[in-house]
Order: sequence, then structure tokens, then C-alpha cells
Amino acid sequence: MPINEIVALTQALIRFQSTAARPDEITRCADFICGYLDQHGIRFDRMEHNGVPSIAALPERGFAPVLLMAHFDVVAGPDHLFEPRIQNGRLYGRGSIDDKYAAALSLVMFKNELDRLKDQGRGQADTHFGILLTGDEEVGGVNGAQHALSRIRTDFCIALDGGSPKRIVVKEKGVMRLKLTARGKTAHGARPWLGINAIEKLTADYQKIKAFFQAETRDHWHRTLNWGVVRAGESVNQVPDVAEAWLDIRFTEADDMDALLKEIRDVIDGEIEVQERWPLFTSGDSPHLDLLQQAAGAERVFEHGASDARFLSSLGMVGVVWGADGEMSQHSADEHVVIESIRQVHDALAAFLTEAARQRGQ
Repeated sequence: MPINEIVALTQALIRFQSTAARPDEITRCADFICGYLDQHGIRFDRMEHNGVPSIAALPERGFAPVLLMAHFDVVAGPDHLFEPRIQNGRLYGRGSIDDKYAAALSLVMFKNELDRLKDQGRGQADTHFGILLTGDEEVGGVNGAQHALSRIRTDFCIALDGGSPKRIVVKEKGVMRLKLTARGKTAHGARPWLGINAIEKLTADYQKIKAFFQAETRDHWHRTLNWGVVRAGESVNQVPDVAEAWLDIRFTEADDMDALLKEIRDVIDGEIEVQERWPLFTSGDSPHLDLLQQAAGAERVFEHGASDARFLSSLGMVGVVWGADGEMSQHSADEHVVIESIRQVHDALAAFLTEAARQRGQ
């Protein structure tokens, strides 16, 4: 059965410690995927950009009517998370839900579709969908999805990296990451009046910035702020002269981020540097979305996180974010995917792709 094959392949992929800190493991995982494609006679393109591999198997070079997109890089974790285990109908391990089950699902579905076509005397050029697997989603996707999607055309992309079988994501918040720097004057900790404490200045600036993020609604569809990292001080008996904070902002279509950034700079004493900025993802209009919704029996929802789907919007492509159920365990110590939900996604995708091909006259 396909579900057993998908689970077994997911387990094999989990064993690769394909984190940003282990580019050798990302390469080994890409090699394994290419080996799988070779073994099954699937034509593919392997793209390398700034050392990041992406792999595309398409009906024709550079185009697929429908594109399934997933990633095989993962966040870091202790060694034991890279040894998969199955318990109570769940597959546990780093990347099980984010996003190696989706890579395995895409590979198995494409292989099975090609086998079906070969039985009819047809070939890869007759497939109605293609797959794109990338290696840097967890660190921004610039060298993976952004680069690869700029070379691929599709009528509809399904990023298998969020949502759940009954929840199709049609909008995700944008992302802005800031570095806040406060500067003071060093002095001995016994004579703090001779110095200016940069940590205190940083804290005061953060409170001023936080004042721009007071909105609170039940669905949380508003901009948010997280103080994620702080660095300051060298010794407990010294007044620090530099303090730095890294801030993560998620914003909605209601926000003018250029205006907000100007307002922030006007009220703080320190320095603000924009380190990353990514637009909102919005699905766009497509009859494929209606077909997928009908096949899955799902509702359309918004999400607070971000994914490689943001590049679809920036490149003018239509698509959604969808996938299996990980019970919100992404990046956690008990990351897992509900195996039954993989079957649900597989069956809904199969029905959707069959109907989409029929309507396209294939």
C-alpha cells in the first residue's frame, strides 16, 4: 500500500541530520533522493545554488500544471530525534512533520503515477504534476525554493508544509527581522554612575517598540513582536557599553511596514537594522483551489507562520499551503506526524490530481 511505502521512505529520510549546520548531511540527503529517482527511472533536474541543493521532477523541463513542493532540511535536534520510531499511530522523529513526510509523499506519488502511465505506453511527459524538493526552507529558502521557483512555471503549487487535512492555508503572515543595538559607556561595576548601561538603554528601547504591538484579537490576525535573542555584557562587574537584540515581527496585509519602521526609528535612542524581510503569502485565485477544497473536504484558513510559499506570491504564482497533521509538534522534542493523516492527504491529492487532469483533457 502507498502509505506503508511513504512511511518507510520518511523513516529513511529522517535518519539524515540535514540541518543548516550540517551541509554535508543536506547533500547526502539530496543524493539519496536522487538515487531514489534514478532507481525508478524518473528524469529530474538537480539545481545547486550557493551550495544548497534542490531537486525537481517535472513533466517537461521547467513546467508542471500542478507542482507539489516540500523541503528536506530540518531544524537542529539531539541525535536520538534522528532515529525514527512509530508509536500509537504516529511517526516520531526530527522532520517527521516538517517536512520529510511531504518529501516522501511527493516522491512516492510521482513514482506511482509514472508507473501507471508506463503501463499505458505513456511516459513522464504525460504526468499532470511535478515535484520540487528543496534544502534550505528552515533558514529562509533563498537558495532553495526562491531560486528553483524562478526557473519553474506552474498553474498551481501545493506547498506541503502546513495546514492539516481539513485546513488549507490561503494566507500566511509576512516576516520582518530586526537587529536593535543600544550603545552606552563602560565603567567598573562598583562605580556604575561613571558609565551608561547599554542593557538598560536596550530595554527602554524595546518597551518603546513593544508599544506598537498592543493589538490583541481572538484570532491573533494582527502584527506581533517576539524578542528572540539578546547579547550584552562581558563581565558582571563591568557596565556594558553595547547591547544587541534580535526581534521577530510577523505582519498582516493591514500593516504598512515602511511607515512602522520609520515610527520605530523616530522614538528609540538606539539603532535598528532590517536583517530579513519577507512578504505575506496569499494564495491567489484558481479553479484548482476549488478542486482541492472539494477533494479534501477542507476549509480555507489563515496561518501565523511562514513557509516557502511566500515566494509564490513574489513570483506571481498561485498556490496553497496544505499537508498532514503533526498536532503542532513541529520543531519540538516530540515532533511527529499522524500516519492516518498522511493517508488522508494522499487520497485527497490523488482525487484532486485525477480530476485536474481530466479537466485539462489528459
